[in-house]
Amino acid sequence: MTTQRKEVGINEIPRFDKWLVLSLQHLFAMFGATILVPYLVGLSPAVALLSSGLGTIAYLLITRGQVPAYLGSSFAFIAPIIAAQTMSGPEGAMLGSFLAGLVYGFVALLIKTSGVNWIMKILPPIVVGPVIIVIGLGLAGVAIDMAMNDPVTESYSTTHFIVALITLTITILATMFFKGFFSLVPIMFGIIGGYLSAYFFGLVDFTAVHEAKWFAVPDLMVPFVTYTPVFSIEIAYIMVPIAIVTIAEHIGDQMVLSKVVGKNFIEKPGLHRSILGDGAATIIASFIGGPPNTTYGENIGVLAITRVFSVFVIAGAAVMAILFAFVGKFAALITTIPTAVMGGVSILLFGVIASSGLRMLIDNEINIGLKRNLIISSVILVIGIGGAFIQVTDTVQIAGMALATIIGIVLHQVLPEKEVSYGTKTMFQADK
Repeated sequence: MTTQRKEVGINEIPRFDKWLVLSLQHLFAMFGATILVPYLVGLSPAVALLSSGLGTIAYLLITRGQVPAYLGSSFAFIAPIIAAQTMSGPEGAMLGSFLAGLVYGFVALLIKTSGVNWIMKILPPIVVGPVIIVIGLGLAGVAIDMAMNDPVTESYSTTHFIVALITLTITILATMFFKGFFSLVPIMFGIIGGYLSAYFFGLVDFTAVHEAKWFAVPDLMVPFVTYTPVFSIEIAYIMVPIAIVTIAEHIGDQMVLSKVVGKNFIEKPGLHRSILGDGAATIIASFIGGPPNTTYGENIGVLAITRVFSVFVIAGAAVMAILFAFVGKFAALITTIPTAVMGGVSILLFGVIASSGLRMLIDNEINIGLKRNLIISSVILVIGIGGAFIQVTDTVQIAGMALATIIGIVLHQVLPEKEVSYGTKTMFQADK
């Protein structure tokens, strides 16, 4: 006979030993994905952990301690960050993150004053779903390059590819066969298993770990301290449209979280507060050199399994992330993870991102067979993955996901029979 797990409420404080274990669980659930994003875009993983912890605490404060959500690095911004860095270096990426955070704040203000249905009118599932697919498939080349090539020679390496395939296999097995909490952290198991195999093949160099100090301040990027920010309209064109898409994803996460916890977070503390919390976390990250932050689905999975909804547990995970960021040897250990290991994990992870866009279309029962939906999704996919761009001026262009998002929004507004693009099941009952 099985007994139902006792639920721990949002404002309850578990006893210390349970609090410690549960906080570590939340941290481990988002750890692999959070350090993977800065690894891919050339930012500091330690700073990403720091910004993740600080952003989560800011989120909890803004939502008045009523929403048990942990924030980690956003995968949607990987390609835009890389593009921004190509144009203006890491400083440009931080400017883009800051602008994305401002967009969150502006949207939160509109929701506070005008409600939420207007979002669905602009971003129905037929637009958001294909854009998410573009986000995942647009990174496919990055994953394969990391998996197959030696980062030193930038040419094919059988050894590196074997390590990547071992990492991928472990991640798949962990996803398929692990149960309970362990099923939520396949990325972590993949990285650990891949790391061990890479060590066996001689791809791991521990020199940085031996030379690192136990306590070390992360390599922060602070505006007007370590660099002077310069506004760029081109970076705004790259980052702002993606912020709109991640806001739509955030709404979906909040609805799932509401179902898991049994409280309507859309109404209380209000969607405007949770979106503002995401924006504040992203702005904090931009001030110290971290990638934009977003709520994590893994966090929802931990809540569903443990039935512990305490925001004090979430806060504990955030504090631990901050502490880990200042452990120099830990930060150095992250840098020793071979590229092939991250490539192996990314093959599955980027595919999962693309598949989640497909799932959005299925969950909302979007009929792709209808001409309107077929046109919108097809154009978004080809423009986004194909790398189309519009040259606005000699130095400004709108490209990739940003252009695909904008064109998708325009097509939705101008094509007839708009109601079919909302599907029969949607996040909100927009005025069709």
